[in-house]
Amino acid sequence: MLTKRIIPCLDIKEGRTVKGVNFEGLRDAGDPVELAKKYSDEGADELVFLDITATLEKRKTLIALVQRISSEINIPFTVGGGIKSVAEIEELLKAGADKVSLNSSIVKDPELINRASEAFGAQAIVAAVDAKKTGSEWSVFIKGGTENTGKDALEWMREVEERGAGEILLTSMDRDGTKNGFDLELLSKVDACVNIPVIASGGAGTIQHCIDVVKISNVDAVLAASIFHFKEIEISELKRAMKAEGIPMRLNFA
Repeated sequence: MLTKRIIPCLDIKEGRTVKGVNFEGLRDAGDPVELAKKYSDEGADELVFLDITATLEKRKTLIALVQRISSEINIPFTVGGGIKSVAEIEELLKAGADKVSLNSSIVKDPELINRASEAFGAQAIVAAVDAKKTGSEWSVFIKGGTENTGKDALEWMREVEERGAGEILLTSMDRDGTKNGFDLELLSKVDACVNIPVIASGGAGTIQHCIDVVKISNVDAVLAASIFHFKEIEISELKRAMKAEGIPMRLNFA
């Protein structure tokens, strides 16, 4: 079994880290540069940075923030939010990002995955999928969870892999920020659909939740926000507990 990863997520709005529940009710969680450095020092395997209200006007601000964060950390760093072109991806990678996360833009223009993967390699392209249960299936939502595309989430994940995405960041909108545990029903179906790494997002509230999602669904990484931002669980504590359960972890902290 490959080493599993713990990934803190920084949702950014107007230059600050924020966190809500089910994509709503955002509250301030701190300075993103300070948090990024803290998580890097504490043993996070990677970092995800999502500008959740990105617009073209904020692009220069986002680039500057990416540069500041990349200068403070020594772990892989994924950036997402409002990225619509190969040129914008190149700008972010040059600013210090190791990967980019694409969501709304690739639903509207799936060929962007092909173009980006060809230009920068699959390892630099993360397909972010925001999924919400509608009836007995899961639908893909875009625009920060405000628009139901009608696309079947599992079929869409197959397509993004075929088009050249190197990784999938799968967020359960039903579980986001609830701390009630990951959507094991959804995540357990993904392993049979795709062969690329999958990051589980949405619902982390306890150490046991993180253990369960890896053991039951075989995801490659666990992403969380609230439990780290508000100091409910330390990254080192989580990694030691997961390792004690037989899950391969990098204990890369003091």
